[in-house]
Amino acid sequence: MNAFTQKIITYICMFLAVMIVLPFHEFAHAFAAVKNGDDTPRINGRYSLNPFCHFDITGLICFVLVGFGWAKPMPVNPYNFRKYKSGMVWVSVAGVLTNFILAFLAYPLYLLSAAVPDFGLFDDVLQITLFLIFQMNLTFCVFNLLPLYPLDGFRIIDATVNHANPVYRFLRNYGQYILLILIALSFIASWIPQVAFLDVLGFLIGNGAYYLGYPIRLFWGLFF
Repeated sequence: MNAFTQKIITYICMFLAVMIVLPFHEFAHAFAAVKNGDDTPRINGRYSLNPFCHFDITGLICFVLVGFGWAKPMPVNPYNFRKYKSGMVWVSVAGVLTNFILAFLAYPLYLLSAAVPDFGLFDDVLQITLFLIFQMNLTFCVFNLLPLYPLDGFRIIDATVNHANPVYRFLRNYGQYILLILIALSFIASWIPQVAFLDVLGFLIGNGAYYLGYPIRLFWGLFF
């Protein structure tokens, strides 16, 4: 298989992995919101595992180009929650918890696909896709835990910290700009190896995903 074909297959596998990772993350937010008394996700057609109702074009392109991205924000009205603070926390953490569970389930399937005889192109696509599902769930989990608006990490802070706190106000007002700058630097570093040191976001997410996945690899290593 030549390098061009391998690259095309990798991009196809990345798209297939995103089609699984992203909708489960977003549906988890919607599910938590509905269970806490808010039907806003259902009313807006987001209470679904259909990936196309969650896709944000820019976020999807970033997934393919730099390995992490985002979906359309989940519409939620926290004032409909039966308990405001606990509802906010559950909705905020539901996505990353789901990503971790999916990574936990995807890893043994990847190991099984790597252990069976090679059946050609289909086997290659299956194996790469399963590994990317494992890896993307971990990176999506770490990425969303960053305490920058509008990510889930900030939402957790929003639910638990006094809004008069100056750190909270800074993250709320400037978090999205910091995030865009970090993503832009990651994109530049991905194309210009000489400035790889600018990829702060990639460093944080890569190392975070490695250590987050360590107990998963350790656990399933007992059986494979």
